[in-house]
Amino acid sequence: MRRVALFGPPATGKTTLARWLSTELDEPHADLDDILFTPHGPLPLEEFRRQAAAITATDGWIVEGNFSKLADVVWHRADTLIWLDFPLPLILYRITRRSLRQLAGREDSAQARRLTWSTAFFARRSLLRTAIRKYRANRPRYARQVAETAALGVQVVRLRSPREVQRWRQQTAKGPAESRSRAARHTTGPDQHLHDG
Repeated sequence: MRRVALFGPPATGKTTLARWLSTELDEPHADLDDILFTPHGPLPLEEFRRQAAAITATDGWIVEGNFSKLADVVWHRADTLIWLDFPLPLILYRITRRSLRQLAGREDSAQARRLTWSTAFFARRSLLRTAIRKYRANRPRYARQVAETAALGVQVVRLRSPREVQRWRQQTAKGPAESRSRAARHTTGPDQHLHDG
């Protein structure tokens, strides 16, 4: 596992897991949002694809982001695709908790500085409403694209809860060879649970 693509809805811990993998595997980490959104506005799709493709042309990388339009230059070049497929109620709870923390000034980030009560909860395109809409619209498409990626020989890890993420991290952490073997055995196709509990 040296080329890892990681995606999932907001507030599922993508960045935390990606940074941990970057440290654990000693490979560089890139967030596609950081590439797309520049101080002068979002990149045109062609340039966005070019920059993403330049990252994944190397021997090792951890790339996070939900851009299925880049599947051919990110997902298909990975040796492992990780899908954080948490249930919608948990996602909404985590978005609410994070937004309240940001609105209270307990988190300093670009998103936190832009956030208002309206954009978090009440506007037509609030974080909560957008999360619900995208979850319903994107999840079936993601399932199809993940299946296509798996058919190319990319190992798929579908994690459906924070508990499954924690278990997978423990199995993947550097240590005895048997631990890595267990982690490999627990990777699954897109329509199977990684764990039962």
